[in-house]
Amino acid sequence: MLKLAPVGVLLGRAGAVVLVLVASFCLVQAGSAVGVAPALAETRTQAPAPVLSNPLRVTPTDRAEWEVFPNPKFVIPLGRPALNLPILMYHYIRTLPAITDALSFDLSVTPAKFQEQMDWLAANGYHPVNFDDVRAYFGGRQPLPAKPIVITLDDGYLDLYTTAYPILRAHHFKAVAYIVSGFLTNPAYASAAQVQAMDADGIQIGSHTITHVNLQSGSNASSYRQITESGASLERLLGHRVLDFAYPSGKFDSRIVALVQHAGYDTAVTTNESVRHSPGNRWTWTRTRVRGGESLAQFIVQLGSPEPSVVINGDYGPLASYGPPPLGRSLPLLLPIAVEPKPQPALGAAPGP
Repeated sequence: MLKLAPVGVLLGRAGAVVLVLVASFCLVQAGSAVGVAPALAETRTQAPAPVLSNPLRVTPTDRAEWEVFPNPKFVIPLGRPALNLPILMYHYIRTLPAITDALSFDLSVTPAKFQEQMDWLAANGYHPVNFDDVRAYFGGRQPLPAKPIVITLDDGYLDLYTTAYPILRAHHFKAVAYIVSGFLTNPAYASAAQVQAMDADGIQIGSHTITHVNLQSGSNASSYRQITESGASLERLLGHRVLDFAYPSGKFDSRIVALVQHAGYDTAVTTNESVRHSPGNRWTWTRTRVRGGESLAQFIVQLGSPEPSVVINGDYGPLASYGPPPLGRSLPLLLPIAVEPKPQPALGAAPGP
């Protein structure tokens, strides 16, 4: 029982009645809270963690949220027909091999250098985006954040998952990984489970053919198979459309571009260098190669001048999921494709880079 008699003496009978009612209400509310909280807690369940052959050691608090719009928002406003948009090109993220191997040296960026470059981008206001974001911009649906940049990694080597992905994830950076679908069972490359994990966590997956062949050297039929079946295999693995393609070793011509367009890809990237991009040339978008051994100063110079941005305090709406644009698959194929047997790899042949 609540001892309110002294209060009633001091404040009078009416005051005592009011205090009793208030106290009773508070007790009822407290009791309700105690009774409801456990019931709510019992309804919350944790989703089971994915089981990977080589899982990353991260805690739930480390999970990237991939937020690219701070508030107030500095954005690239809609309506510009072309943008200064660096598309960085990486291959290996590993300790540099002997400098006598010029090609491997050029393709290899050390983990420390990669970390330094990502730190600099974060500290200087760059916002990594993927090609869905770029599609949404040129489609008039969503502005881009200030200083947009696309980070691409070619070939899908194992260090994409073990080294580059954790660094990107720690920065909450989006990126695009071009995967050679026929190499997913090769231990030197990321596995199917690892590609699925990255796809679900901020890394957009693009196609890089089945076996990393020179498409220019093949017939229409063999090159078209390399282009289409690699994308179809990745789509079966991931459960969604794969719209972006990279030409192996940057080898392409008008014939190969036509095949890529007909296969239904919405973008394709080369190894040619420039930072200026428009939707009209999206099947031959250029990139900025990040070379092994280059200094941070050299890296910065290659980015060029950032696209001018504006500041807004309003809201452009949520970052929605954008469906694939109605492009590519409806294009007529003007090149003849003769049916021919699928090429068989030579016995004992090792996959190339």
